[in-house]
Amino acid sequence: MKRYRMKSETRYISTAAGKMKLVVLRPFGLNGPLPGILWIHGGGYALGAAGMVRFSAGKMLASRFGAVVVSPEYRLAGQAPYPAALEDCSAAFRHMFDNAEGLGIRRDMITVGGESAGGGLAAALCIYERDRGGPAPRLQLPLYPMLDCEDTETSRDNHGRIWNTKRNHWGWSKYLGELYGSGSVPKYASPSRETDFSGLPPCYTYVCDGEPFRAETLAYVDNLKKAGVNAKADIYRGNVHAFDRFCFWTKDARAARRTLTREYETAMAGEECGAPQC
Repeated sequence: MKRYRMKSETRYISTAAGKMKLVVLRPFGLNGPLPGILWIHGGGYALGAAGMVRFSAGKMLASRFGAVVVSPEYRLAGQAPYPAALEDCSAAFRHMFDNAEGLGIRRDMITVGGESAGGGLAAALCIYERDRGGPAPRLQLPLYPMLDCEDTETSRDNHGRIWNTKRNHWGWSKYLGELYGSGSVPKYASPSRETDFSGLPPCYTYVCDGEPFRAETLAYVDNLKKAGVNAKADIYRGNVHAFDRFCFWTKDARAARRTLTREYETAMAGEECGAPQC
């Protein structure tokens, strides 16, 4: 499969909290309109930067299918707790729709995705926009997402590498602030609190069986399926959170990337698809 070289640019948009940086990756030699991908970086809601998109699954998909990727420099929890990050991601998402022509993307072919906390924000954003009557993504790709602020059977007493119970508690406490442990955490902060999963975009994800987020990832996908949403999760062996990034050379990581590529291609296929490969 052909891969496109990607060029990077920086944009700034106005939000309710001030200016926010967007890192935009676009394929050389393609003018569009092209598929769009809003890719949200991970880091436990408290770490990371938009530039991480250059090493993400979002960039991989864009380089293979000729898509434009937008990554927001959302406010981290140490700067401002919930709902700051969600509001910033929503502003970036709305910017993609409102400025589709200038970005060279198609409004009907926008995917929302991210890794870890970025996956949690992607899922929260889908719920948030649905409830507000906003634009709907064509696909959501919340990879090993951070969805549940309470311990699950796999995030409790977890000593996995990269992310574990101790770090998970730290991340949620930073993000939720005074809401942490209150029992009144909104669904837009912790999407596992949602009870109505109908009307959400199709979903694909994957996760390791020994990492903290396995249970909440599978519960999210199961709830989507029960609500009639096309959703699928693949499970790989291991206890390394973000295994596709930190153990990218392994057999499972290669398999995960191949399957993600196939699922994205299937979701983008159809009469209305404007991607070069369709």
